Amino acid sequence: MRPVRFISPLLIALLLVPALTASAFPAQKDKPEPLNETQIEQIREAGINPNERVKLYTKFLNDYADTIKSLTGRAKSFARAKRLDDELQNMTALMDEFGSNLDTYSDRHADIRLGLKPLTEAADHWLSVLRALPGEPAFDVSRKEAIESGDDLAGQAKRLLSEQTDYFNIHKDERNQDRAEPKDR
Repeated sequence: MRPVRFISPLLIALLLVPALTASAFPAQKDKPEPLNETQIEQIREAGINPNERVKLYTKFLNDYADTIKSLTGRAKSFARAKRLDDELQNMTALMDEFGSNLDTYSDRHADIRLGLKPLTEAADHWLSVLRALPGEPAFDVSRKEAIESGDDLAGQAKRLLSEQTDYFNIHKDERNQDRAEPKDR
């Protein structure tokens, strides 16, 4: 009878440890990594050049849109649905990251008008690809989130382009800068 009393708590503890470990770090497992190492290196190399970074993010999001569009025509399968779900989640994460970068550039009055013009056109293309994708239960939530992020990013880009055009028409001496520099008084 004693061995059973000893084994039961031990068995319960062994069963609980993996469950606790998995629930203790859910963000690490679920967070998509939207860029590969080569793309991350390209972003790093662009350094503090905001227009170059905007162009790179736009290019990477164009690649996601192209991949999603190419998967749309394939026969329905579990693998296709899983791949679409992954691509949509990665695209959403990248759009959100891109939006944060745009906020930073806007706050420091970096002149990103050259990058914003192609971005506004590309964002409309991404949204048309996402909206044309027929919803399926396996990736419908990811599709809706991608559309929301795309709408947010497209609106942000259009608003920033308008704001920057107005700002740099008033502050002509600050055109083509990476950040607003303090003025000598």
